[in-house]
This record gives sequence, structure tokens and C-alpha cells, in this order.
Amino acid sequence: MSQEANIDDVQEPITSAPPEVRQIIERVWKLEKGRLDKKINSHVNDNILDIIKEEVR
Repeated sequence: MSQEANIDDVQEPITSAPPEVRQIIERVWKLEKGRLDKKINSHVNDNILDIIKEEVR
């Protein structure tokens, strides 16, 4: 199996998710990317919970 097929397999649940779920995934990804870019080692659980609560409303 090629590496490209593996990437597609990993991304499939995201691409087939409902728009609301994709929005949560995108916001959490941006939060984590920003945290990693700044080399911040803090916990993000509260931030992720806030994102989910906002999107569920």
C-alpha cells in the first residue's frame, strides 16, 4: 500500500464527517498547531472542551 493511500485512509473520517464535526476538528487542529508552533507545553483539554461546547450550541 502506498503512503498516499495511508494518508487518504487517515483523512477519510474527517472528510466524511458532518460539517459540525469538521468544524470542531479544524478548530482543535488550529489550537494544537498554534500551541506546537509556540512550543507551549500547557494542557489544552479545557480549550478543546470550550470549542466543543461552542460548536454544540
